[in-house]
Amino acid sequence: MITLRDIEAGNSVIIKKVNGRSSFRRRISEMGFVRGKEVLVLKNAPFRDPIEYQILGYNISLRRSEAALIEVALPGEASEFINEFNGTLTVDKKVNPKSFRKHGFAQHGPGGHGRQKKQRHAGGINHPSKFNIDDLIDPKPLAIIKVAFVGNPNSGKTSIFNAISGKQEHVGNYSGVTVDAKKTIIHYEDYVIELTDLPGTYSLSPNSPDELFVRDHLLKSHPDVVVNVVDSSNLERNLFLTTQLIDMDIQVVLALNMFDEFEKTGDLFDTNQFSKITGIPVIKTVGSKRKGCNRLLNKVIEVAENKEPVQRHIHINYGQELELSINTIQKEIWKASNYVREYSSRYFALRLLDDDFHTRENIQYLENSEAVIDVANHEIKRLENLVHENTQTLITNARYGFVNGALQETLKRKNHSNKKSYSEKIDGILTHKYLGFPLFLLILWIMFQGTFTLGQYPADWIQTGVSWLGELVGNLLKKGPAHDLVVDGIFGGVGGVLVFLPNIMLLFFFISLMEDTGYMARVAFIMDKLMHLIGLHGKSFIPLIMGFGCNVPAIMSTRTLENRGDRLLTILIIPFMTCSARLPVYILIAGAIFPESAGTVIFSMYMAGILISILTALLLKKTIFKAKEAPFVMELPPYRIPTIQSTLRHMWTKGREYLKKMGGVILWASIIVWFLSYFPRTNNEISTMEQSLGQIQQEIQIVQNDAKPSYTIALDSLQSNQQELVLSIHSNQQYHSYLGYMGRFIEPVIRPIGFDWKIGVSLLSGIIAKEIVISTLGVLYSGDESASDQSLRSAIQQQKHDQGKLKGQKIYTKGTTLAFLVFVLIYVPCIAVIAAIRKETGQWKWAIFNVTYATTLAWIAAFAVAKIAPLFF
Repeated sequence: MITLRDIEAGNSVIIKKVNGRSSFRRRISEMGFVRGKEVLVLKNAPFRDPIEYQILGYNISLRRSEAALIEVALPGEASEFINEFNGTLTVDKKVNPKSFRKHGFAQHGPGGHGRQKKQRHAGGINHPSKFNIDDLIDPKPLAIIKVAFVGNPNSGKTSIFNAISGKQEHVGNYSGVTVDAKKTIIHYEDYVIELTDLPGTYSLSPNSPDELFVRDHLLKSHPDVVVNVVDSSNLERNLFLTTQLIDMDIQVVLALNMFDEFEKTGDLFDTNQFSKITGIPVIKTVGSKRKGCNRLLNKVIEVAENKEPVQRHIHINYGQELELSINTIQKEIWKASNYVREYSSRYFALRLLDDDFHTRENIQYLENSEAVIDVANHEIKRLENLVHENTQTLITNARYGFVNGALQETLKRKNHSNKKSYSEKIDGILTHKYLGFPLFLLILWIMFQGTFTLGQYPADWIQTGVSWLGELVGNLLKKGPAHDLVVDGIFGGVGGVLVFLPNIMLLFFFISLMEDTGYMARVAFIMDKLMHLIGLHGKSFIPLIMGFGCNVPAIMSTRTLENRGDRLLTILIIPFMTCSARLPVYILIAGAIFPESAGTVIFSMYMAGILISILTALLLKKTIFKAKEAPFVMELPPYRIPTIQSTLRHMWTKGREYLKKMGGVILWASIIVWFLSYFPRTNNEISTMEQSLGQIQQEIQIVQNDAKPSYTIALDSLQSNQQELVLSIHSNQQYHSYLGYMGRFIEPVIRPIGFDWKIGVSLLSGIIAKEIVISTLGVLYSGDESASDQSLRSAIQQQKHDQGKLKGQKIYTKGTTLAFLVFVLIYVPCIAVIAAIRKETGQWKWAIFNVTYATTLAWIAAFAVAKIAPLFF
C-alpha cells in the first residue's frame, strides 16, 4: 500500500482512499481529498514536517502522520478504482444541462420547505444615522432584507462586506480573521438591508465552533438572502460550500470575487450557464477595489423580492442508493405532526446520513426523533455494507462530483505553462527548509527594531508637544491641587502614554503586512513541527502571533481550532505574548536603561514570551490537556499585495482605539492614581520640612537682593539645599499618601526582586490596562524637580531607593530593569483579557487559573533574573 507520505516532492499521485478517524476523514475530504483527485507534492517545511501539497489548484499542508492515512496510486494505475462503483454513485461524471434535468435538478422536491416571503417594515430599527433626512421628515415604509455573507477563508468575504457597509473590519489573508458575526444596517434604494458577516468556513460541518456558529445562524436566523463569496481562482474547492447551501434550500447569490485575478489567467467562466445549472445568480466582484458591489446589492434585492428568473431550488443528485436513503429518512421526518416546514427535511436527512452529532441533537424536538435516528442508523449501515465506504465520504464525493460536472460545462481553462507563479517563487525562499526559520526570526527582529527605531522620531515630537502644552497650561493655573492635577495627573500620566502612539501604529503596520500578504499562514506552516513537539497545532501559532497586537482578538481567534483541548491550551498561553499595551512599557524602560540596545532588549522580551508560552504548553499538555490533538490541515493561500488603503485603515483603526483608551480608562486611572498619591496632605514631618523650606527661600531672597559676588557660593549651596528639601517633601508626601500605604502593603512581596513600592503600585494599576503602568510612573515621578524639565525616561534613570538597606542606591539597575520587564511580560493579564478567557472557555476556573499561574510564574522568573543578571552586567 502506497500512502501520500511515501511520495517525494515534485511527484503527482491520485487519491485512492482516506483512512483515519471520522473527524479527520470529514475534514480532509471537504478540503478536496476525495477519490480520483490528483495531488502534487510540493515541499517539506523547514523541520521536514508538515508537507505542502497542491490539490484543486490551491496549496495545503499536512503532517507526515496524516499523509500516511491517505492511500494513493500513480496516475497510470488510477483507472482501476475511479469507476469501481459502476454507476451506483455519480462521481466526477461530466454533466450537461440535459443530464441535470434528467437527474432531477429542478424546483422544490417534497423535502423543500417552500418558505414564503414576508413583507417587513422598518419599525423597531433604531439607526437614524443611516437614513436620509427626507425619510425623517416624510417617513415611508421600507422593506427590510436580512443578508448573510458566507464564504471560505481568503475568499475576500469581509472585503466585500466592508466595501458595501463602510465598516472597517480587518481583512487578513489567512484562516480565522472573522471570529464572530459582524453586523451593520445600510439604507440602499428603498430598502433597509441588514448585513451580517459570518466567520470564514470551508464547510457547514461542525468541525470547529466557527463552522457550527455559521450553520446555526443560517438555520435559526433565517436570512432572506445568503451572499456566498467565492474565490474565482479556486472555484472547485470554494463551490463545495455552495453545494451545502443548495442542500439547505435557502436563497443564494454567488459573488464571484477577485475576478480581476481570474481574468489575468486567461481562463473563461460562463456565469450565465452556471446560473442555469445551479439555479443561483452570479455577480462578478472585486471586493478590495469595491467593484461590483452595487450590482451585488441589486441582485440581492431581486432575489429577496422573487424577481430573479434564474433563482430556483435544485436537488443535487447523490446517486440511486444515497437518494433512496435520503427519501427513506425524509418520510420518517414527515410523520412528525410538529415538523416545522421552514426547515428542509432533505438537508436534515443528509446531515443524519453524515452522522452529524449536532443535527441529531437539533431534531430532538420531533415527537418521533428516536424513530428518525433509528432509520438513519439503519440506512448508514446499509450503504456502508453495500459500497464498503463510509457515508461521509460518499456524500462528499458526490458533492465534488456535482461541482466537477458543473465546471466542465462552464469553465474553459487556458493551457498554462509550467512556469512558477510569483507565490511559488516567494515560498521557495520564505519556507525554504534551511532559510525559512532564520528568515522568520529576522522578520520578527526587523519588525520590533523598526517599531522602536522608526517610532522614536515622531514619539519625540509628540513628547515635545505634550511638554510644551503641559507647561503652557500649568502657567495659566495657580499653584494648588487643580494645577497639580492637570500638570502631574493628566499630562504626567496620559501624556506619558500618548507619546508611544507612533510605536503602536508601526507595530500594527507590520502585523497587518504579515496578515494581508499571506505570510501569517506560512508562519504556522514553518512552526508546526515545533508546535507539534509540545502537543499543539501549527495553527495555534497564528493566535499567538496575533497576540502581539492584542490578546483579546487573539483569544477569540482560537475558535478556528477544532480540538477543544488545543483551543483551551492556546487560550491560556496567549497572555504570555507581548501585546501592544506592553510595548510602551518596554520602550520606556529599555530605552532609559539600555539606550544603545533597546531594540534588541525588546526583541528578547518578545522571544521570551514565545518561549514561556511553549514551556507552559508543554507543562500543561503533560498534566491537564492530555487529549489527542487535531490533524494539521491548513490552506496556504497565494501571496497577495495588500492595498495601501487597507493597511493604513488598519493602522488608523488601532491608533484610534489607542486614543480612545487615552481619553477613557487611562485618563481616569491617571486621575485616581494622582488622587491617591496626593492625599492626605498633612503630617508633622512634612510641616517641619515646609517650615525649613520657607526659611531657606527667605535666605535665598536676601542673598539675591544683596547681589554681592562673594555671595555666589552661598547662593549655590542654598539652592542645592532647597532642591533636596523639595524632593524630600515630595517623596515623604507620596510615602504617606493613600497610594504609599498600598505600595508599602505589597512591598514585602516584591522587595526580594529589587522593586520599590512605586514599581509595585504601577504593576498593581497595570491590571486595568498595561499602559497604565507608564501613566502611574508618570504621575509618581512627575512631581520630582529632577524630572520637571526632563523626560520621564530621565526621571527613571535617576530614581533611588528612599527606604531600607538599599537607601540611596539606584532602583533601575540593569538587573532590576530586566526583572521588571520580565514581570510585566508574564504577570496577570489586563481585565479585558481575563474577561475574554472567561467568555471563550465558558468557565471562571480557567481565568482564575491563568491569573494565579501567571502571577506566581512572574515572581519566580523576575527573582531569578534579578539574581542572575548582575553576573553578566
